[in-house]
Amino acid sequence: MFGSDKKKEAGYLSAKESRKISRENRKITEQYEKKRKRKNVDPSEYACEMRDPNNAVEFDDVHTCFFTDTGVVKSVDGVSYDVPVGKTVGVVGESGCGKSVTCLSLIQLLQRPQGQVTGGSIRLNLGDHAIDVTKAPEEAMQKIRGSEVSMIYQEPMTSLNPVFKVGEQIEEVIALHDGKDWSKEQIKARAIEMIETVGIANSEGVYGMYPHELSGGMRQRIMIAIALACNPRIIIADEPTTALDVTIQAQILDLLRSLKDKINSSIILVTHDLGVVAEMADYVVVMYAGRIVERGTAEEIFDHPAHPYTIGLMASKPVVGKHVERLYSIPGKVPNPVNMPNYCYFKDRCELCVKACDGEYPHMVRLSPTHEVSCYRYYDNATADAANETAAVLDELISGTGTEGEDK
Repeated sequence: MFGSDKKKEAGYLSAKESRKISRENRKITEQYEKKRKRKNVDPSEYACEMRDPNNAVEFDDVHTCFFTDTGVVKSVDGVSYDVPVGKTVGVVGESGCGKSVTCLSLIQLLQRPQGQVTGGSIRLNLGDHAIDVTKAPEEAMQKIRGSEVSMIYQEPMTSLNPVFKVGEQIEEVIALHDGKDWSKEQIKARAIEMIETVGIANSEGVYGMYPHELSGGMRQRIMIAIALACNPRIIIADEPTTALDVTIQAQILDLLRSLKDKINSSIILVTHDLGVVAEMADYVVVMYAGRIVERGTAEEIFDHPAHPYTIGLMASKPVVGKHVERLYSIPGKVPNPVNMPNYCYFKDRCELCVKACDGEYPHMVRLSPTHEVSCYRYYDNATADAANETAAVLDELISGTGTEGEDK
């Protein structure tokens, strides 16, 4: 009996329990898939109106779940944020917090049938009209991906097809969308133009090469060329510089910024690198365990971080001119996504808890017209005191146990 209780505490599932969960999940996912695969759906079923016509995308209380044999994983748990037209929104947080899954929900490329958007709405502004992506069938999404919303994936070597030349892979996107009535020569000319646009000098030579013949930086540029070939309204950049060295990172970021301004697109920048966010983003969204804990302009998040998790992220990055023996590390680990607690998800790791933290999950508190935080420390008009305490804690964590040193 004692052994059985111990197994339950450790999250042990018997084969019988796992099969039961699998059967229940299959019934649920089949309903979602049936709705997604419908043909000739009337566009009025998924038409909607933007809350603000100046937004390119509006995520509104989005819930995305993965129905696994061990239970339902709430990967995105009530996420809401806007992406204004022509602006860059940086989404930051540690691995597994739901950054990429939120973006994949926008283009409906979740690992199906296990992955499904189960609640909320994602309103996409298409200029003359708007649609709710969560209600749109697969048939409609195929016309939107690549033309209206494009994604630059994290690892170009695994995203590019190794058996096709890079020119053919750029041409495929153009032929599917903008170039349906174009000749082969026109499509090829457009593909070569895109290779030149992303800063590759030998455009015609590279057009006929395979991905393995290119360097990491050039492969990433080809991925950007594919993503921008049809002048999309939204560019999702999922860790676009992770696999690149620092010099190439700077070139890719400059390229993204200039191309965004050229075609007036909006960028959703998913990254772990706070330096990249500071360089690129107009607005910042901080995610933890599938929820947004803080959002605001880049200046507000970097100059006045409010949530203890954001403070920890800021303190864990190196500071020029400061020499410390060891960088700060946020203690503890993320809670089990299958069985999330009913209180603040960060509570068990937080070093700034107050008595009220024993309550249910905190709602968003508005600190300014653009700055919001989900934390009990800002309840009951305690904002000024909490902000002063935050500044002191951040300074202490960044200083660490080391001393100021010379610039290196």
